Amino acid sequence: MLLEGHQLGFRYGREAWLFRGMGFSLRSGEIVGLQGPSGCGKSTLARLLGGYDKPQEGRVLLDGKPLPGKGCHPVQLVLQHPEKAINPRWKLRRTIAEGGEPAEGLLEALGIERHWLDRWPGELSGGELQRCCMARALGPETRFLIADEMTAMLDGITQAQIWHAVLDIARRRELGMLVVSHDGPLLERLCSRVIRFPAAEGIVSGT
Repeated sequence: MLLEGHQLGFRYGREAWLFRGMGFSLRSGEIVGLQGPSGCGKSTLARLLGGYDKPQEGRVLLDGKPLPGKGCHPVQLVLQHPEKAINPRWKLRRTIAEGGEPAEGLLEALGIERHWLDRWPGELSGGELQRCCMARALGPETRFLIADEMTAMLDGITQAQIWHAVLDIARRRELGMLVVSHDGPLLERLCSRVIRFPAAEGIVSGT
C-alpha cells in the first residue's frame, strides 16, 4: 500500500503558510523519519496524513483513493501525551477495543498487564497509558502508523522498550511508519530515511 500527500498546503487562519506544495510518500514496510524544530509544521503534517485535519491545498491519498471517513481507520496517529488521546470515562479495555480486537500476543508484546484493562486512565502512569494507546493504534485494520513524538515524555528505559516492541510488530505486519521527532539520533537509528523540515519561517516545501 501507499500513503501519499500531493501538493499539501496548510495555515491557521490568515497566518503565514506552515508549508505549501508539500509532497510525501510512505510505502508499506517502510519506516520514515520527519525531523524539525517546534513550530515548523511537522505535527500538522502528521495530522493531515492521518486524516485528523484537512489541508487547505492538495490532498492525501491511500492507494490512490481519499482516506476513508468511517470505520477503523487504516492510518493511525499516536500523540506525545496519551492522556489527551484517551477518554477519561472509559476503562482501558474499552479504549483498546476501539481499534478492533487486539491480535493474539499484542498486549504481551507491548508490556501491557491484563489487570490494567479494568482500570481507569487516571490509575495508570504515562508510560502505561502510552502502551495502551499503541495497542489501540495497532488494531487489525491498521496499515500505517504515525508516531508524533510518541516517547518524548518517557524515561529512557520505557522509550527503548516501547520502540523495540513497536518496530518488531511493524516489521512483522509490514506496516508503514512515520516517526515524527526533533531527536535526530533517534530517527537515524530507527528509520531508513529522514525528511528534515527547514527552520525558516513561512513556506516549507519538500518531497
